[in-house]
Amino acid sequence: MRNYGVPASITLAQGILESASGKGRLSMEANNHFGIKCHTGWTGAKIYHDDDASQECFRKYKNSKYSFRDHSLFLKERKRYSELFKLQKDDYKAWARGLRAAGYATDRKYPEKLISLIERYQLYRFDDEVLGKTLDFNDRHIIMAGDTLYSLSKKYNISIQTLKELNGLESNDLYVGQILFVKPLPKD
Repeated sequence: MRNYGVPASITLAQGILESASGKGRLSMEANNHFGIKCHTGWTGAKIYHDDDASQECFRKYKNSKYSFRDHSLFLKERKRYSELFKLQKDDYKAWARGLRAAGYATDRKYPEKLISLIERYQLYRFDDEVLGKTLDFNDRHIIMAGDTLYSLSKKYNISIQTLKELNGLESNDLYVGQILFVKPLPKD
């Protein structure tokens, strides 16, 4: 978001949606979390995958971070997405609708899917932080050895289920260094 102007919430939601939460073939085998096709001029590694047509060419990345950077460059450097960059950086709903209008996806429900992910996982928090709207570290907890969802629920007076929902957790597994939101933020 800082480097290219694409809201973090949009990047994260698209990454979740396009990669089937990181479990899709393109993300698993090609580190391509956004389904970006080769297009004219792509000289990097390739993978072939059935999409709109059989065995279409998709970009393959050495590391996921290159997929995320390329996604931002893809939007920033293509004229058809230029109108997006006139929108407010914290207006994820307008960005979601704008992506669909610019032709990023053919799915009519694409904007609603992105907005749902952003709101379900409170991804707008990342936009707010970059924009300097919210920088309250009391809303987060860095996991240390011995932490459990149960112990955190007691410490922060929040239910285990709410902790899981705030952080998009599907299991009770935690790892040292993981950062968890521990307070819901009201959204305007």
